[in-house]
Amino acid sequence: MSDIVLVTYATQLGSTAGVAEAIGETLIEQGLKVAVRPMHDVTDVTPYYAVVAGSAVQNRAWLPEAMRFLRTHQSALAKKRLAVFSVCMTMAMKNGQYHAVVREWLAPVRAIVQPMSEGAFAGKLDISQIPSFADRLKFRISVVTGVWSEGDHRDWNAIHGWAKDIAAQL
Repeated sequence: MSDIVLVTYATQLGSTAGVAEAIGETLIEQGLKVAVRPMHDVTDVTPYYAVVAGSAVQNRAWLPEAMRFLRTHQSALAKKRLAVFSVCMTMAMKNGQYHAVVREWLAPVRAIVQPMSEGAFAGKLDISQIPSFADRLKFRISVVTGVWSEGDHRDWNAIHGWAKDIAAQL
């Protein structure tokens, strides 16, 4: 086993990749050796000292690719220091009562692995990038009614702060 921390992610439109990169940069600044890779490129987690895994949230769940990753590597992840993070537009909602719900959506993740830490961050909303017409329509209605606004809602200070906490635990 090496002393490298794997930061791995599943993303659909790129927002989660940006969060993973920021987490990796912060861990490096804290003196750790880090590899940042998309989940579909990771075939083995055993060489890593620790793993930070994240996924975009769609329809109140991690992406199927991310759940497959956890199931595939469940045994190896059980022997590692593991932190998980979600990137979800619900975290951009002004009414903070919905933020707690995002943590509830991690129950299927917790049924597979036991993370030492969990992070939840807002993503970015660019309706033109959403592939499904029905989903684009839902988001447009949500923007018009004031639920969300388009743009980048990632809170870089919160992301870096969470990554510093992870570094301290490692």
